[in-house]
Amino acid sequence: MTISAPDPTDGLARRLRLEREARGWSLGDLAARSGVSKAMISKVERAEASPTAALLGRLSGAFGLTLSTLLARVEGETGQLKRAAAQPVWIDPATGYRRRQLSPLVVENPLDLTEVELPAGAEVSYPAASYAFLRQMIWMLDGTLTFREGDAVHVLEPGDCLALGAPADCTFANRSGQPCRYLVAVVRQR
Repeated sequence: MTISAPDPTDGLARRLRLEREARGWSLGDLAARSGVSKAMISKVERAEASPTAALLGRLSGAFGLTLSTLLARVEGETGQLKRAAAQPVWIDPATGYRRRQLSPLVVENPLDLTEVELPAGAEVSYPAASYAFLRQMIWMLDGTLTFREGDAVHVLEPGDCLALGAPADCTFANRSGQPCRYLVAVVRQR
């Protein structure tokens, strides 16, 4: 299923600046917390660069947000019901990685569901800091995913469900010739 998505660069730029300023952080503060250079953060905040999934993972982790929550805040929608047509889709400009935010943005709900489609041959990595305040599971829907969690490597097939352990650097890789699809369920630790 291919869904075209509008370019979210301007909305992400505004949201990232708003999140940073709401915390009273300078570009240097966010750079130190995220491991992303001040120059790159500045380019993203000015909408001069489209952020990748890995970069957004670092920034959202620094803010103490899931990537899904950050993207949902860009959309600005709240409520208990999120119809399929209103579920925001974001596509990584570097890899074609496509994520659809399934969960409504409800403040008191710690559960976050995201559907991901990873193109054939694509790979996306996130640092352990992106998972510092989360517990998550991956449930395979279609295709094959090679998931590296620290030193452990898991090859997931349709129907497989993996509960992630303690925060570790992670890589989602599709080593096949076909796209793979999976559901990521995230629970915020309180």
